[in-house]
Amino acid sequence: MNRMNDLIPNVTIKGEIKVANENIQSSKIDTVNLRKKVGMVFQQPNPFPFSIYDNVAYGPRTHGVKNKKKLDEIVERSLRQAALWDEVHDRLHKSALGMSGGQQQRLCIARVLAVQPEVILMDEPTSALDPISTAKMENLILELKKDYTIVIVTHNMQQASRISDETAFFLNGEIIEFTDTTTIFTNPAEQKTQDYISGRFG
Repeated sequence: MNRMNDLIPNVTIKGEIKVANENIQSSKIDTVNLRKKVGMVFQQPNPFPFSIYDNVAYGPRTHGVKNKKKLDEIVERSLRQAALWDEVHDRLHKSALGMSGGQQQRLCIARVLAVQPEVILMDEPTSALDPISTAKMENLILELKKDYTIVIVTHNMQQASRISDETAFFLNGEIIEFTDTTTIFTNPAEQKTQDYISGRFG
């Protein structure tokens, strides 16, 4: 959904993926602009080896924001949105690598939020975190989904049922079923979905 697959050889894609009614597979799409619209949070926290401040300011600077006051505002807003400001506001110029894993993952979310995306992709965002950090992340996702479209990949079915509004079940690269989360977990239409959520495979 943000064309990172362009970097992987032998990937095949069928059909269309539309973001803001544009087919992102089109050769006319500017991938730099697309990745501003569609932010990515990875499975393992991956802060840059910079200060906390510079991690969040990186995206806006890349897109031309140079004014210090404006950058200060963006950094504070993004860290607040990521529920991290209160924990780090007094050490913004310390290395991000000194943060805990859960804090690093929320910093990566703040880094995405700093460029004001339309969509946030999250790939197993809590799989490397302890239960307390996972709970904080889930609460954060519930807050963020009021303002952003969030697409989350997770093999944790309990997590999917807790935080998602709609669920798609993929198997070997194909969508088997897509519907509201309550239906897919309580009354799936497809036998393969039923087999997966009941633990017969997977």
